[in-house]
Amino acid sequence: MSEAFWALGRGSGVVLLALMTLSMLLGIVTRSGRPLASLPRFGVLLSHRNIALLSVVFLGVHVGSLLLDPYAQLRFVDLIVPFIAKVNPIAVGLGTLSLDLTLALVITALLRRWIGRRAFRAVHWASYAMWPFAVLHGITNGSDGRSLPFLGFTAVAVVTVAAATIWRATTGFVEYRHARTEPVR
Repeated sequence: MSEAFWALGRGSGVVLLALMTLSMLLGIVTRSGRPLASLPRFGVLLSHRNIALLSVVFLGVHVGSLLLDPYAQLRFVDLIVPFIAKVNPIAVGLGTLSLDLTLALVITALLRRWIGRRAFRAVHWASYAMWPFAVLHGITNGSDGRSLPFLGFTAVAVVTVAAATIWRATTGFVEYRHARTEPVR
């Protein structure tokens, strides 16, 4: 049975990285206020939210399966406190940091109406730290982290997110708030 947990943890980790990457890209496009392909702006926003939610589901599957896998030797406290794992503490700690930041993002997204847009955005900037921690976790801790297919997939993800992030930092990037005339709810 432990091999099933290992395979589930491994597979869900790869899918999770793909979903987080897509969520990052869609989040950047959402802030630009531009449509994407044939998707209108609200469709980009809904896609971003739904993919982010799906990534949280896969995060739960990833973490849950590894908690149940005796080979991983993951303790519940390792999910909360970074860099204290008995096995591979740096690599697990990077995953823990990513998990903790993801939880902060989810909590503030759920409380957005009550904490306000400014606090939500301030915490949402943490995604720019969460994602690289997740990538490094996958490379350093994943059982396939150094395989050519995974490294190729990761390289494509890093290049696309880096390009989108650089685009966001340019003067040609138009913030969505300038295009809006009605308040966000």
